[in-house]
Amino acid sequence: MKVVWRIIIYLVVFIVVVGGTGAVGSIRTMNAGMSVYDKAPPALTNVQVQKYDANKPTVAVLLANEVTEVFDFLVPYKMFAMTEAYNVYGVAPDREIKSLTGGLDVVPHYSFDDMDALLGKSPDVIVIPFMPILDEQKYAPVREWIRKHSSDKTTLISICNGAENLADTGLLNGKSAATHWGDINRLMKKYPDIHWVKDRRFVPQGHIVSSAGLTSGIDATLYVISQQVGEETAKKVAKEMNYPSYDYVTNPQMKPFVAGLSDLTYVLNNAFQWNKVKAGVLLYNGADELDLSAAFDTYAASGTTTTLTVSSAKEPIVTKHGLNLVARYQIDNVPKLEKMIVIGADAESAAADDIKQWKNGGSGAKLLYLHRDAADRFAMEPAFEDLAKQEDIRTAKFAAKRLEYRATDHLKLEGRPFSLEGFGVPILLGVLSLLITFFIHRRFIRRKKDRPQI
Repeated sequence: MKVVWRIIIYLVVFIVVVGGTGAVGSIRTMNAGMSVYDKAPPALTNVQVQKYDANKPTVAVLLANEVTEVFDFLVPYKMFAMTEAYNVYGVAPDREIKSLTGGLDVVPHYSFDDMDALLGKSPDVIVIPFMPILDEQKYAPVREWIRKHSSDKTTLISICNGAENLADTGLLNGKSAATHWGDINRLMKKYPDIHWVKDRRFVPQGHIVSSAGLTSGIDATLYVISQQVGEETAKKVAKEMNYPSYDYVTNPQMKPFVAGLSDLTYVLNNAFQWNKVKAGVLLYNGADELDLSAAFDTYAASGTTTTLTVSSAKEPIVTKHGLNLVARYQIDNVPKLEKMIVIGADAESAAADDIKQWKNGGSGAKLLYLHRDAADRFAMEPAFEDLAKQEDIRTAKFAAKRLEYRATDHLKLEGRPFSLEGFGVPILLGVLSLLITFFIHRRFIRRKKDRPQI
């Protein structure tokens, strides 16, 4: 019995020290990834909004009051805009600055009320990214607006775990749906009236299309474009993006990912990677939305890197397809960085003035031209490869898995085999917990036993 109690004490101390420390680290990592804009906003009087063309269908890509998943928002927005067949707008409960995961901030083109007044009807397409429901009162307008525009005349597309936001409206009850492989088991329990499909990149159900994880949203968006505008246009968009998996658009069947031991790296990075790399992401006029997503949804989402947006002046930056972004820092006030990520294959010419200003007045951090010599590659691939060099191969492999990116056979991942900090810190904490328990046992429990009885 004494041996059993001793083992129990050791386990309790181990769990408290290692588990407690890991929980604190995970919460800090999550809060950093979900951070919202907290600076004094720049003047927003010159925010650009693309002219509305009544002869084109309208796509509303939603933004929540708190945080919206960066890939889920940026990439479908870009793809619909690339067709030049739609009016495409970022739409939110109001026109205040909204935050995407990883720390990228967007000025909506329209509020919900403004969009309703502009159109006089429902949008033709509503894209529903993943929007964590953190505060019911702040989130409620999103739910209400989706329900308001849920008629068969409006195509609803959920991207990744945006399926949870769609399920929350009740519109998926009795229907089939896809979502991210990491969330599907949880949602099966939470929403039992929905038939959750694990082996499809996307699931069409009448006017509703739900996609599986992240890059599966590309397939779902291409599917909708092919149905509404034509397959030739959809193929053209995929080709211009260098997207290698168009076959899923016509046959969305896939072998589903499942959680496994190899995913432990992600958990440990979030919990115990305390010395995170601090990387800037340079925002400049004309930056491509997919290229931006490659920076934020690879590095920042890995649990290893804190990404900070930087611009040359305190004014909105307009992306290639008309999104208005606001940087949290300018070149003259950004904290010390370990590297500055510059996205885009033509960045050295497109952002020449901004780069020159960084070299003259920046913090001295090295410039990483993420897409240099990668004009013919899908934008995420150079980020996976650089992440392997920065961190380790397992971290890069999980980044691709998390994004449900399948075309990984030709990636050149070079670096350490696993995270030294992610695995090393909990081992050291485990040893420390054993030493603490041994000390407690020797100092208090055993001494009490050895004390002579009177």
